Amino acid sequence: MSSQAEHPKTSSSPVQNSIPASSCPQKRTFSACDLNCKTIENKIRKKIKHSWKRILKVCKEKDISNVGEIPVSDFLDIAGKFNLDLSEGESNQITAKYDSKKNGTFAYYDFLQSCVLFLKPKETSLMKRVIIQKPQKPLSPGPQTTSFFSATLRIQPKILHCWRPMERTFKSHDETRSGLLNVSDFKQVLHDYNIDLAEEDLFNILEYYDKNLTSKISYYDFLQAFIQ
Repeated sequence: MSSQAEHPKTSSSPVQNSIPASSCPQKRTFSACDLNCKTIENKIRKKIKHSWKRILKVCKEKDISNVGEIPVSDFLDIAGKFNLDLSEGESNQITAKYDSKKNGTFAYYDFLQSCVLFLKPKETSLMKRVIIQKPQKPLSPGPQTTSFFSATLRIQPKILHCWRPMERTFKSHDETRSGLLNVSDFKQVLHDYNIDLAEEDLFNILEYYDKNLTSKISYYDFLQAFIQ
């Protein structure tokens, strides 16, 4: 088993423009807005999980400039097409949250990752029941770029299908029980489960999970992003 690994080199630089942090409407505190939006997102999460690939495809078709944003009106049309059943008030809150630039656009990558992925460290009821070795140091994530979201969303279905045996395989490679794997072992485990990342996709995932370039990845944080 390899003891050292380096980040892969790519021939072209990955997208560096992070989608700005979501903001809330004026005259509303962030916590209140975020709580309301989370309630709405939880309501539609099941529908999103069953159709996010098609939603993403339609959003990307509308996103001619490939910036991760589309006009709010386009998102509302898409929400209607996929029967998300948002009331007028819910639509206003969701579009306000993801109109991060306050210019009538909707950050659809932010929206989808919030509904499909779970990137913020937290102890869910499922994770409490599953014995996964936590890293010795808490996650200090890197940039959440559109390229990172895209790469992570692409492998999400496969991870959901095999995360339990994958967790055991990660632990079998973690001889020191540190909760961390070097890049080569991390990549090998993914390959063992038929997840072969393109070099740019791997780079973008490493850029998030290994911001400080330690060549180590917390497989706990990686798996936690996909399950709840």
